[in-house]
Amino acid sequence: MDDAPGDRVTDDTGDVTDRVRQVISRLGCSHREFARRIVMDPSKLSRSLGGTRRFTLAEIVRIADIGAVDTGWLLGAPARPAASPDREPAAVPEGGRPLQIVRETVRLIAVHGFHGVRVADIAAACGTSPAAVHYHFPGRDELLEAAVRWCMDEDTERRAAGLAEAPDAGAELRHLIALQTPRTEQQRRQWLVWLDLWAQAARSTAVGRLHEHYYRQWRSTVADVVRRGIDQGVFRAVDPEFTALRLTALIDGLATQVLATAPDSTGPDTMHAALLAFVESELTPAG
Repeated sequence: MDDAPGDRVTDDTGDVTDRVRQVISRLGCSHREFARRIVMDPSKLSRSLGGTRRFTLAEIVRIADIGAVDTGWLLGAPARPAASPDREPAAVPEGGRPLQIVRETVRLIAVHGFHGVRVADIAAACGTSPAAVHYHFPGRDELLEAAVRWCMDEDTERRAAGLAEAPDAGAELRHLIALQTPRTEQQRRQWLVWLDLWAQAARSTAVGRLHEHYYRQWRSTVADVVRRGIDQGVFRAVDPEFTALRLTALIDGLATQVLATAPDSTGPDTMHAALLAFVESELTPAG
């Protein structure tokens, strides 16, 4: 989500950007990993470091927390240096406070829905105060974006791991289908967050852009697998983009049915079988 101009930190001289780079260097992690730790879109971090976007105050607060430096120093106060050069940066807890807040937000959204979750509930789940939650994420919209982006990153990492190990495109597609079938608690939780995202996207242009970004990425992944399968001869010649659109739409519809609580609703096994049947009928070469 784009923040209002008033939320951006002034950095005409580039000092703030330089100090953020120092924090990243001291932590010894990649820019993508640093973005994950502060729960920030990697492209926003890249643009901010490149000077085409200004950091928001909330981002600076999270950077200071993860980097164990003073917020005032990041913003240019000369009397509060980050740390003495001969001292290692403070150890970052497992995931850090921002990620803890995001994970608990995801869990609570899955149980109560986004509008049923209060900041006080998130604070209690994290063993901290509402003020500490607001310290990292000033608004509910920012929390929703961070929760959804964390789910997206987790989903992308699991996809990449399975695709790398698959022997051919057929196995890759079956891996993607298995990941999208809500069997485990984690899979169901993520799907419930997606349902809240869809509802928000229908009412919010900013959330809609996040939704569009994720689905463009997801459909492109499926289309690329189909395209590789055609080249390998394991799939017959079809339109990869149109096939990806149809398959992802089928996944969405079936997953929504699986998440229904009615006793006669579609189950994960039925969903999985229906998706494999689609692959067999639409992609498997004849004979």
